[in-house]
Amino acid sequence: MPVSEFTLYLRLGYHHIAALGAWDHILFVAALTAAYGIHEWKRVAVLVTAFTIGHSLTLALATFNVVSVSAAVVEPLIAATIVFMAFAAIHDQLVPPSDAARLAAMRRRYATAGIFGLIHGLGFASGLRALLGRESAIAVPLLGFNLGLEAGQVLIVSLFFALGLAADRWLHVRRRDWVLVLSGAAAGIGLTLLIDRLGNAA
Repeated sequence: MPVSEFTLYLRLGYHHIAALGAWDHILFVAALTAAYGIHEWKRVAVLVTAFTIGHSLTLALATFNVVSVSAAVVEPLIAATIVFMAFAAIHDQLVPPSDAARLAAMRRRYATAGIFGLIHGLGFASGLRALLGRESAIAVPLLGFNLGLEAGQVLIVSLFFALGLAADRWLHVRRRDWVLVLSGAAAGIGLTLLIDRLGNAA
């Protein structure tokens, strides 16, 4: 049975974010959610939703050619979002906000996820536009691609939840140490990507 256009782009969207080569998006989601355990799933849901709203908006606008930003600008910015979010997670572990400031800090984190989602949406759009080629009808491919992205995103969050839980229960790694290690790795790789992409853009 032939694969429908929607199913095709659903798969393409999923593989675009969940593939091993999609380091930038995987690292961002990891840094965004590293500090939260299963019991904090509501906060994670809000964070991921804010990121989704942001990247869905610019993915649609860029795909319909309403906005256009060069990949030479977008790709270093995506790497910078990884570094920022990773260092923010590290800072929160080393200098935890007071109880009075915790709610405000969480709201800032939600806003940051949404703003950075706008940047990542531009990166997703470059991949989708390359896949679309000369196709004129793009509403169905856009919807399928975006839903595929969300499915991949859920998989990534679930994977890091599982890894954190395993580190806690079986390796007896404290949550704080897990966040520092994961965020430190994300920051290091993000910095490498940033330097490399700035060099390529020069």
